[in-house]
Amino acid sequence: MRDKTNQSLKTRLSVLNFLEFAVWGSYLVCLGQYLGPHGLGADIAWFYSMQGIVSVFMPAIMGIVADKWIPAQRLLGICHILAALFMGAAWWYGATHPVLEFAPFFTLYSLSVAFYMPTIALNNSVSFKVMKAAGMDTVVAFPPIRTLGTVGFIAAMWFVNSAYFHDGTFGFTLSESNPFAEYRFQYTEMQLFTCAVLGVILGLFSFTLPHCALSRGGERKSVAQMLGLDAFRLFADRRMCIFFIFSMLLGVALQITNGFATTFISSFKGVAEYAGTFGANNSTLLTSLSQISEALCILMIPFFLKRFGIKRVMLIAMGAWVLRFGLFGFGDPGSGLWMLIASMIVYGVAFDFFNVSGALFVDQETDERVKSSAQGLFMLMTNGIGASVGTILAGMVVNHYCSWQVVGNGSYMLGDWSTPWLIFAGYSLVVCIAFAVCFRYKHTNPSAGEVEKARAETVEIE
Repeated sequence: MRDKTNQSLKTRLSVLNFLEFAVWGSYLVCLGQYLGPHGLGADIAWFYSMQGIVSVFMPAIMGIVADKWIPAQRLLGICHILAALFMGAAWWYGATHPVLEFAPFFTLYSLSVAFYMPTIALNNSVSFKVMKAAGMDTVVAFPPIRTLGTVGFIAAMWFVNSAYFHDGTFGFTLSESNPFAEYRFQYTEMQLFTCAVLGVILGLFSFTLPHCALSRGGERKSVAQMLGLDAFRLFADRRMCIFFIFSMLLGVALQITNGFATTFISSFKGVAEYAGTFGANNSTLLTSLSQISEALCILMIPFFLKRFGIKRVMLIAMGAWVLRFGLFGFGDPGSGLWMLIASMIVYGVAFDFFNVSGALFVDQETDERVKSSAQGLFMLMTNGIGASVGTILAGMVVNHYCSWQVVGNGSYMLGDWSTPWLIFAGYSLVVCIAFAVCFRYKHTNPSAGEVEKARAETVEIE
């Protein structure tokens, strides 16, 4: 009987994780393709940096609320519904305004993101609490459940890549020759509508999950401790200080391709030689290979960590970022399509090896009292400060070399794309070399359980 109950809980948590990341995948990598032709092409970086900015404080605030006042599963539902309502409002604004004004649209989008980003941590918290209450081993049970999150992200990308809606006609196509191809969700405000609908469904579903008890009694904590600010004392340790600084520097690379990859690939539709190629017309589908690679590369981490150690694994990740950007710099959807595909495959190594090995290092090297805060600090340095600053700077670089231009019936970001990608590759190479010289670490073999724990604690930014 208990096995049946546990299997039912696993199924429900799998649905939770699938929807959690499907909400995000419906717009994350293709938003720039909508913003550009509708007047906000120069501001793409600000939209992506907002995810990092709100991640600096919103997850910590909502974590305190979930611990003290509102049960985690209920707060998860509230946050998703609020995020969906604001994204729905952004969709409606876009549907009624062919040319977007920055202030109202960005405000609605930002409010949606502000309530969505905390749900990633809340989703993990609910999953862990439910599994522990049912007597499950979270190290064993959670990774397969979390993998469904990546599947959900990919499924949403495939959906918005091929689904179209225009004048009451709905359907799917991968062919540019289809008369409705230009109305596919990856190019229109319907990607926001998809996000909003999934968000409402997920919000309501969250209310059906088992109750998560509030924290009662125990040691009283200061506001600084509740926000995880006590982890900043780790900067007094020279090695940890160096590690966190380099985490921030490499975090600069994390959101660049989320913000500009599909815009870059779709720009080839404005070049006669590549206008009819499959890759140029299905950029979101092509980019989904990155998430498939990310899901598969996690399986290689235990072997690489045992064989090479954390420092070398992180150097491999940094080298992978060099290849990720460099292959974009030389690739195209024609004869250079293999380079774009190779860049997508390399992404799995670049993202997973950095995030998971970094989380494992933090777990191994910090005191039990500040482990959770230290993980939060790692995420703050990478996905908060690093990714936000990096995306804004990347936007400045891209806008310097490229601009939105009307070609035929479409609008594409054209110009010298190779130079920005090679600048990003050169930056990653400099960080890689500096890390190899500055960071000292003696290798010890982590257990498989420690690797899975690190994976579970990593707040993943696709």
